Amino acid sequence: MTATLTSLPRKPKAAKRFRAFWRRWWHQLTAMRTALILLLALALAAIPGSTFPQRSISTVDVTAYFDEHPDLAPWLDRLWAFDVYTSPWFSAIYLLLMISLVGCIVPRLGVHWKALRAKVPDAPQRMSILPYHRVLDPGTDANQGRARAVLKQRRWRTEVREHEDGTVVIAAEKGYLRETGNLLFHTSIIFVLVGVAAGSLMSWYGNRILSEDKAYCNNLQQYDEYGLGAWVDETDLPQFCVTLDEFDAEFTNGGPTAFDADVTYETGGESGEYDLKVNHPLNIDGTNVFLIGHGYTAVVTYTDRYGQTQTLHQEFLSMDAALNSEGAFKFPDVNVDPETGAVDPDAEVGFDAILVPTFDDSTAMLLGSDPELNNPVLALTAYTGDLGLGDGLPESVYSINEDQIASGELEQVNDDVEVIGVGDAMTLPDGTTLTFDGVEQYAVLQVRHDPGGPVVLAGAVLLLLGLLPGLAVRRRRYWIRWNPDGTVETAGLNRNDFDGLDEECDELTAAIAPDYEPPGPSTDRSDQ
Repeated sequence: MTATLTSLPRKPKAAKRFRAFWRRWWHQLTAMRTALILLLALALAAIPGSTFPQRSISTVDVTAYFDEHPDLAPWLDRLWAFDVYTSPWFSAIYLLLMISLVGCIVPRLGVHWKALRAKVPDAPQRMSILPYHRVLDPGTDANQGRARAVLKQRRWRTEVREHEDGTVVIAAEKGYLRETGNLLFHTSIIFVLVGVAAGSLMSWYGNRILSEDKAYCNNLQQYDEYGLGAWVDETDLPQFCVTLDEFDAEFTNGGPTAFDADVTYETGGESGEYDLKVNHPLNIDGTNVFLIGHGYTAVVTYTDRYGQTQTLHQEFLSMDAALNSEGAFKFPDVNVDPETGAVDPDAEVGFDAILVPTFDDSTAMLLGSDPELNNPVLALTAYTGDLGLGDGLPESVYSINEDQIASGELEQVNDDVEVIGVGDAMTLPDGTTLTFDGVEQYAVLQVRHDPGGPVVLAGAVLLLLGLLPGLAVRRRRYWIRWNPDGTVETAGLNRNDFDGLDEECDELTAAIAPDYEPPGPSTDRSDQ
């Protein structure tokens, strides 16, 4: 009878090679060294985001960069230089870093959990090989019950072992909180990365200068500046409107001390009032409205050559801490013949202006040093001609178009800057006038929605909770053994670099055996 031997099917070599390749690269990716390299790479990859304007922050700045660098900007755009934080290469580094950290931390969590549940290791046979070792005299009063009580009182994990030869060992260990702190610290980095990613993709903000008795609604067209996350569309913004009823700023010694804005808001058919202050935002549908600044609005009236008037409320941007501010008044639709409707395209009027809240006419200085409205004046430079608003291109509302002045389309009317106070008027050569009616206050509001903020905050809390024990706690072990011959041995082992092991173990030994006298610092312990 012939027996046929059949061999077991072997797994394909290709599958083995693939698993070996995957296992090797997974170990490389989840190594802490790789995580540090990826963290450095992420920092380097973020440099273009602070070098070039970003679309998520200001599309106006990106457009201006294209105008200034028409040849370079398209190539940079192909490399995602204006969308760095949503680019494929930045996202790849970000994702690899998160995978590396998770793959590094999760196995350590399992190991740490097992260590917390495991028994304290027994003392080695030769305790003399440990960094700290003492042999007590046979008559030393080293009571076992006292030893357990002392170690328990000092929060050492203890384990009592009785061997067959009559040896009794109490093993103690302390400092598990150090590894817990290290794991919390590394976990906090993941929280921060997730929070920053969520904020970059799903957050949005808008800034609006709002004068008293004025209102605006939450849409992009009504913001002076805005930024949207990569996953945010204009239709995702909640619908609400805010009215600034009254604004008050208090000053002490030339500096602001308090801002207070009374606002009314409407959302979903409901309305309410809120006292908006710095660091006390108004929350509407998960969106916070912050008060981040203030300034002044100049009110002027222009009377053209036909006696028609236009009143303009123009916000001014502060130039310094004294709120000396710059702005402009533009009147493109003036000097129109009321009978014929004839429009002179060169009869448009504009004024470059500086608003000084407190003007000291006893000195030759134009700019004041006090931000309060004690003696406000306007320093005006008038221009007539074509303001350049007809081309449809966006331009600053706080200054006259310098290109129009340089091309001669706008001509300066007055040779010297003319200063006028409230109630005064500046008269142009054609008989038209600009009257300074007064000054109002405005508030700078920022509307922000950032779902990643709480996650980043949780990460920061975890970082602090993990950093303190990671730096302050030491992992160490201590053993005390009663031998059959009556001698008592104590030993200690440091799991981390720490110079105070001998002192701490001597203190424990002295607490357990009151008649034990620790050796002095000059004692030769080479034979111990």
